[in-house]
Amino acid sequence: MNILHEFDTITAIATPLGMGGVGVIRISGEKAFEIIEKIFSNPNFEPRKFNPGWIIDNGNKIDETLVLPFFAPNSYTGEDVIEIQCHGGINVVKNILNLVLKNGARMAEKGEFTKRAFLNKRIDLSQAEAVADLIHSKTSDFAKVSVKNLSGVLREKVNDIRNDVFEVLSRITAGIDFPEDVAEPEYSYLTEKFENIINQINTVLSNANTSNILRQGISVAIVGKPNVGKSSLFNALLSLDRAIVTDIAGTTRDVLKETLDLGIPVTLIDTAGIREEGDNKVEQIGIEYSKQSLNEANLVLFVYDSSQGMQKEDEEIYNLVKDKNHIVIANKSDLSKERHTETVYLSALTGEGINELKQTLTSKVCDIEPDSLDFVTNSRQQACLNRAKSSIEQALLAAQIRELQDLISIDVKSAILALDELTGELITDEILDNIFEHFCIGK
Repeated sequence: MNILHEFDTITAIATPLGMGGVGVIRISGEKAFEIIEKIFSNPNFEPRKFNPGWIIDNGNKIDETLVLPFFAPNSYTGEDVIEIQCHGGINVVKNILNLVLKNGARMAEKGEFTKRAFLNKRIDLSQAEAVADLIHSKTSDFAKVSVKNLSGVLREKVNDIRNDVFEVLSRITAGIDFPEDVAEPEYSYLTEKFENIINQINTVLSNANTSNILRQGISVAIVGKPNVGKSSLFNALLSLDRAIVTDIAGTTRDVLKETLDLGIPVTLIDTAGIREEGDNKVEQIGIEYSKQSLNEANLVLFVYDSSQGMQKEDEEIYNLVKDKNHIVIANKSDLSKERHTETVYLSALTGEGINELKQTLTSKVCDIEPDSLDFVTNSRQQACLNRAKSSIEQALLAAQIRELQDLISIDVKSAILALDELTGELITDEILDNIFEHFCIGK
């Protein structure tokens, strides 16, 4: 993007298109007030006050609206911002957007409002990424943790680490540049500080796996032989009749998928019953899909009929599952008294044991309870932290063998650069474009 493009006045629809009570058109840039004054009947703006009035095009009333002004720098982007709140019909919103474009604004690119907030130092890069996480969150738990990132919790953690790294670098540099006035820090001091910094980074990285699961979710395949209650379990977990349930073997011919919110986003997969020979070609294709789903799933729910006990066909299927992350489920427990350790007993028909299964499922894939997380990290942030950690580990090894401190400072500087890339203090256009490409237009 060229520099002149960066300072254009931009506009976009900030609410989803469709039938609704309210639609919002956002304008940001130095011409925001100039544009609204051309098309609004009541342009007497004061900070923090709504202005009621009409949007007008060449004397024709388009819609009765509320206009909310934000004066720079006290706005989301740090620029002059106007938000037009109109009725939520598709044509009404589009007509007002076209009018704003006609009077001097251009269409915003994906994430450009948030990008301007970052460039104008209203937020750091981790907070900008939290905006995208909040918008795209698939579960309520991930939305809650994303809000913590938006409030700056991750930024504060990273800044604390950076301050410690910078303190070490400052002492090394002072000792090198002013040897007559300042002594080089003791190597025991360096090793202690480096070990502490590594521990801090490890603490931030300790929830990386849970962060990735909360963001991306997992796939869970329900497998077993025909008529053990897989589709009944599928329906019970979803609390709806999604899959057809009969006592006829081979009812499920295709793979069914639905999303389940267990604090983590779960793609639940109901598969065809696995047996040696299907009744026909269609069922046989379904069985092949079942085996493929089994291999690709993050977690497998292996189901057998506890009223019949584990039979030869069940054991053959379990042999396909046993080396994967799995849970053994004995269905129809209301018809059986058998109990084995490390087996979840439930009745998909009555609902008994379903909540316990959900808890077991969550604990099986999450290292940490989502509610206990103070922040989350994404793959880019984790890569930055790992680079910083690697640099400090090299500095620690050098300090332990009493290497020259000007050489140690090279690794310390590299750690600071990695942390600055995380927060956006040091960033390339390519990385910025990649981050904001995942935003929606209007945010």
